[in-house]
Amino acid sequence: MMTAATMSLPLQEQAEVRTAVAPVLLEVSGLSARYGKVAALNEATLSLRAGQIVTVIGPNGAGKSTLLNAMMGALPTGATASGRIVFQGEDVGRMEIEERVARGLSLVPEKRELFASMTVEDNLLLGAYKRRRHGEAGYLDQQDFVYTLFPRLKERRKQAAGTLSGGERQMLAVGRALMAKPQVLMLDEPSLGLAPLVTREILAIISQLRSTGVATLLVEQNARAALQVADYGYVLEMGEIVCEGPAAVLGADGRIVESYLGVGRG
Repeated sequence: MMTAATMSLPLQEQAEVRTAVAPVLLEVSGLSARYGKVAALNEATLSLRAGQIVTVIGPNGAGKSTLLNAMMGALPTGATASGRIVFQGEDVGRMEIEERVARGLSLVPEKRELFASMTVEDNLLLGAYKRRRHGEAGYLDQQDFVYTLFPRLKERRKQAAGTLSGGERQMLAVGRALMAKPQVLMLDEPSLGLAPLVTREILAIISQLRSTGVATLLVEQNARAALQVADYGYVLEMGEIVCEGPAAVLGADGRIVESYLGVGRG
């Protein structure tokens, strides 16, 4: 509950207060992953609260995408994972991807994986397919919300996804994930290949999800942009989380600035 004293704080500080007292949705502990004999992730531990934006930053090859794929159960054939992934008090680590989606976890992969020949609207409808399959009467209830977040998708709803710009394709990928009505949304490099102005637009829209209670796990190489929008951050290096803290604190840390914020200044 927001008190009068809290309401007098700047908006960013209000958001920090809200997320600090929000329930924990997802807890990951001791999560490791291997590709054959190669260790890609080692004993990663993190958590997300409702309405919180958490970012994982680090250089190429640090294991960021592996972390998300392990959490989603989407590691490639031959890869193995161990550790605990507890979502709303239940260990989902042995569940299939479809079951994790049905419970409220969604991943927007780095490659976006849209159906280029299908319309924007049909791509969005596919995002609600699992809900329809489970017999939810209101399985399209997120569509208006997605169109409100991304007005350009509504304008182009009859247009083939393959004809969209890079930024619009990223909007569609996020919108499609939201159609599943997730409680935790995981985004893998949403700024990849986008102009700085478009990146800022995408991240600004993502920040609006705080008010819905959706927790967002943002994996980004553009550390500066990620820390500006996030509430909390983890730094991943060579498969290990080497430090963590409030995003504003990490952004002001001279070592972090020197190691990670010299790039992606857009």
